[in-house]
Amino acid sequence: MSLAPIPDTSPDVSIRRVLEQLNSVILGKERQTRLALACLLARGHLLIEDLPGVGKTTLAHAIAQTLGLQFQRIQFTSDLLPADIVGVSIFSREDSRFEFHPGPIFAQLVLADEINRATPKTQSALLEAMEEYQVTVEGVTRPLPQPFFVIATQNPQEQVGTYPLPESQLDRFLMRVQLGYPDAASERALLRARDRRELLRELPPCITPETLTELQAAVTEVHVADALLDYVQAITAQTRRPGLYRNGLSPRATLSLVHAAQAWALIDKRHHVLPEDVQRVLPAVAGHRLIPVETAGTAPERVITQLIEAVPVP
Repeated sequence: MSLAPIPDTSPDVSIRRVLEQLNSVILGKERQTRLALACLLARGHLLIEDLPGVGKTTLAHAIAQTLGLQFQRIQFTSDLLPADIVGVSIFSREDSRFEFHPGPIFAQLVLADEINRATPKTQSALLEAMEEYQVTVEGVTRPLPQPFFVIATQNPQEQVGTYPLPESQLDRFLMRVQLGYPDAASERALLRARDRRELLRELPPCITPETLTELQAAVTEVHVADALLDYVQAITAQTRRPGLYRNGLSPRATLSLVHAAQAWALIDKRHHVLPEDVQRVLPAVAGHRLIPVETAGTAPERVITQLIEAVPVP
């Protein structure tokens, strides 16, 4: 009797399977899906900002299905309350005591859909969860499931009914990505393909949460040379020079840049980080954190390009 082959669960194979499945759902956005995976492998939270209807929510659903994660979606609205996110204690007459009913934040992957349609008070309900992987309700601290990620979608701020995310909230997101319109070939394939909602329902998990945790541990083992750290610190120092940006990159952002570059290198099947890895992830890591003093006529992409050009590669 022949035995069934043992599935290859090496990091390279697992990452390839994940990317292939994500790219089969989100057509023509290979760079964005790779950035999203790098963000989660680096234990970060992801902000997807773009116009309605370009696939932001679909990408979040596809990631949850592909990674085999417990998933909860929170639709942010102007009347959403913090208790609707973290949960609330309700008095039980049978037991004569208050019982805590956990909110949707108690999931491995939480989609905060249209996060900037909620008030700042409600947005702040995510701060402790995203930073410390726990929530405190009525003086009691409760841990969140592991792994834990927040993927938030955001509409452009010029649209009606949006509240800008404060800097403290933006800094909790390791990356911000934008999907944009598909190219003509991808849009034609999308028009001929099955409905995305049907496709999402049938997506099988490519890896388990345990495998994801192992991949995250492998990211931390990717070697970062001292010269590479010098390069990252030079980039950070450039952002803190007076007169260039309203605020420079924070220490959290600098750490995020290193971790994201490690994840990008692992996806590239390398065990060391190159300056090119830093440059690849820099727009997603720094784009939502850097606001130039002179903003008139300066596109966000150009801001990062100028930063890369200003710092020599070691």
